[in-house]
Amino acid sequence: MSTGWIRKLRASVAIASVAAATPGLTAAAGAGGVRPNFLVFIADDQSHGDVGLDGTGAVRTPHLRALAGEGLRFTHAFVASPSCGPSRTAFLTGLWPARNGAERNHQPRRAGIPGLIPQLQGLGYEVAAIGKVAHADWAKTYGFDFTGGVRRGFEDASEIESFLRTRRTERPLCLLVGTRHPHTPWGDSAGYDPAAIELPPTHVDTVETRTMRARYLADVTRADALLGRVRGLVSAHVPGETVCVYTADNGGQWPFGKWNLYDAGIRVPLVIAWPGRIATGASSTAMVCWPDLLPTLIELAGGTVPAGLDGKSFAAVLRGAAADHRDRVFATHSGDGDFNVYPMRSVRTRGWKYIRNLYPEFQHHSHISRAEGAEGIVYWRSWLAAARSDAGAAAIMRRAAERPAEELYDLNADPFETRNLAEDPRHAAVLAGLRRDLDEWMRSQEDQRTVFGVPLRRGEPVTPVVPAAAKKAGR
Repeated sequence: MSTGWIRKLRASVAIASVAAATPGLTAAAGAGGVRPNFLVFIADDQSHGDVGLDGTGAVRTPHLRALAGEGLRFTHAFVASPSCGPSRTAFLTGLWPARNGAERNHQPRRAGIPGLIPQLQGLGYEVAAIGKVAHADWAKTYGFDFTGGVRRGFEDASEIESFLRTRRTERPLCLLVGTRHPHTPWGDSAGYDPAAIELPPTHVDTVETRTMRARYLADVTRADALLGRVRGLVSAHVPGETVCVYTADNGGQWPFGKWNLYDAGIRVPLVIAWPGRIATGASSTAMVCWPDLLPTLIELAGGTVPAGLDGKSFAAVLRGAAADHRDRVFATHSGDGDFNVYPMRSVRTRGWKYIRNLYPEFQHHSHISRAEGAEGIVYWRSWLAAARSDAGAAAIMRRAAERPAEELYDLNADPFETRNLAEDPRHAAVLAGLRRDLDEWMRSQEDQRTVFGVPLRRGEPVTPVVPAAAKKAGR
């Protein structure tokens, strides 16, 4: 892979950092002469459809509803990759995985790839990360002024409260926090009735599915409660105006969700509020993606976004100066250990999704179907049992594991992406155009189509994966 662009990017980031820190080289503050605080609240494994903002009350998220009433809800926000590590690295670098090097899960960014935290520090910000913001222990490599919390994500706000109570600086604050919820393992169902839950058509309706779905939604509500707690703490301890962002790193850990390029895997909640500065109680259909988030904060703070990033600021949308941002978004997935070895790429427009499965001779599996003792295997086994006598369940199971080289979906007619139109001659022109777009984008990314791990090929038995630590211990 060429390294010339890396040198140019590092130089651009360095120049922007100096400009931000040098009076006269950049705007003194953000909108209206105000340099706001930032609170970015990151949920773990929550799909766009599981936010409770549709007015039905099926998902209880009162604090997120309140935030949406105070700000702008984005209906078309996407991550760069549908697993934790690649998604969060794209967020912190403003680059898609092939360019930042974090392609598979649990893989750090490539040496020499800069993060964007110094841009905010150069604008005078104290930047703190508490909980699961970066993946693993990688937050320590980004230059945060403060890192804390357990790396899997926080379950209570005690460390955030301690940090805010003991701050002794007048610098504006950019606080990035990452909760564990609703990542597995899920807690109890906490008042959600499994029998009353509406299941998506990509699920097999079994008792076990409903039980686990209730527990997942209860964890969404737990994340919401933490949002309310953290917002209250910031309001009490951080003077000045605060921009609050709520989002999630990828979709829920369900078949066709996390580890997939369907919307349930890459389309995530995004709500942004800045009272008195951006529209309240409104929604935007502008297409934005996670690499855009930090460039947007940099611009809102009055800074200059470095050249050479994949991410682009959508501050103009927040200010009401623009209605649109991107006309298409791209996403990649390469794998997650030997649990999931299935490289794929996608491009999505407002109405269409094209997915290319780079190695369709592989089976698509994940922790859900290959991790012994995990919660996913509980309902997955019930799906396998149902498939033996139910044709509909059997079709879902085949589609989950075995996929064609190309998939094409009309998202307006088929929002759950269940009818592949790639071989329909009526849509040949759409297919050709999106295929060409993806080819060009992959070339621009210098995408090597790398296979990470040992794939499970079609026809091979689905065996459990034993993690390396367990193998070493003789288990």
